[in-house]
Amino acid sequence: MKGSEYAEKLLQLVEEGVSPFHVTAAVEERLKEAGFEELFLRNDWGLDYGGKYYVKHHDSSLFAFTIGTETDYFPSLRIAAAHTDFPSLRIKPNPEVVTEGYMQLNVEVYGGAILNTWLDRPLSVAGRVALKSEDPFHPKMRLVNIRRPILTIPNLAIHMNREVNKGVELNRQTDMEPIMGMVTEELNRDGFFMEFLAGELHVASEDILDFELNLYNTDTGDYVGMNQDFISAPRLDNLTGVQAVLTGILEEDNRRNIHMAAFFDHEEIGSRTKQGAGSNILGILSERIFLGLGHGRERYLGRLEEGLLLSVDVGHALHPNYVNKNDPTNRGLLNRGLLIKEAAAQSYATDCEAVGIVMQLCQKEHIAYQKFANRSDGTSGGTLGSIASAMLPVRTVDIGVPLLAMHSARELMGTQDQEALTRLIRAFFSL
Repeated sequence: MKGSEYAEKLLQLVEEGVSPFHVTAAVEERLKEAGFEELFLRNDWGLDYGGKYYVKHHDSSLFAFTIGTETDYFPSLRIAAAHTDFPSLRIKPNPEVVTEGYMQLNVEVYGGAILNTWLDRPLSVAGRVALKSEDPFHPKMRLVNIRRPILTIPNLAIHMNREVNKGVELNRQTDMEPIMGMVTEELNRDGFFMEFLAGELHVASEDILDFELNLYNTDTGDYVGMNQDFISAPRLDNLTGVQAVLTGILEEDNRRNIHMAAFFDHEEIGSRTKQGAGSNILGILSERIFLGLGHGRERYLGRLEEGLLLSVDVGHALHPNYVNKNDPTNRGLLNRGLLIKEAAAQSYATDCEAVGIVMQLCQKEHIAYQKFANRSDGTSGGTLGSIASAMLPVRTVDIGVPLLAMHSARELMGTQDQEALTRLIRAFFSL
């Protein structure tokens, strides 16, 4: 099982995708290699049938689309969407903290992270930095990835907390400050991190205006199990979706329709930002594509009824130690295929017509799938699907690979499931 192209591509993206900005950069690199042309919102678009294009949006979201080759066919819109962000710790402004000679950083929790899984890990820093420029309205923007472990958050020894195995509630402010080093005479106590960051960027520390930096687990992904049944890695939520959607748009066979791969930021904090699925960006881009092909707004609005959106995000797998946490008849197992997720509350976009389409695609291509629903007395969160479809009212269904340890600093999935998910999205873009 080890070495399948689907699993290997995923593990490569996990290694590169250490911040939403780096996920977007990795996606862009692969699109350029495949001949996609970059477009900019500020420019007029001249689109061609058979063309392949992409648009970046605030560096952490990206939208790639292809246009069918048949010029006499009025196209429909097919979208597969995933998110580039993941639960993590974000570094605050003025981050330096010195405690009894320990150099620490002031951080805040991003998304629904399982805090104790971040303890005793080798951690690094990645994201983007704004630097001084001659034009105040256009700071110089730089990506940064330290690549090596420079931080850790050590646990308190059991000898000092005899009740630790009964469960400890971690305080997000006082218990999660990582250690970066020890104060020495050569270091500036008040600016050690900014001086370090400036050195990594080869700029003066006073040239750094602001930053969006997250901590990330530097562990590499591994195959686990007697027969390498599983993949254990950081950031599987939602780089599984990103990789599957990317492969789908790269390997599609588009003769008639408009196909879009949408990669949104900020899903883990609710999506309601300028680069999140709760913004107007998806509708703006969709309309501009139709207009760029010479179709009027009236025709664009009329074709939304034929549109279809796949919201591609991980779902909960049944945990063998906590079987009663799952619905009795709708549960997902690792290596048994992708999940089709449904919820009456629309936390998962539930549309039986769209679900029927996905099921028929799976059956036609012999792709394994499972149905998932939450227990009626519990909830398992939501995805960007319902949010995006409220902004762009097209048929929508939530799908994804089943996952254990979701939102941990290291998660677990079935090795075979990435193939099932990828094959479905490729079929969605080709049939």
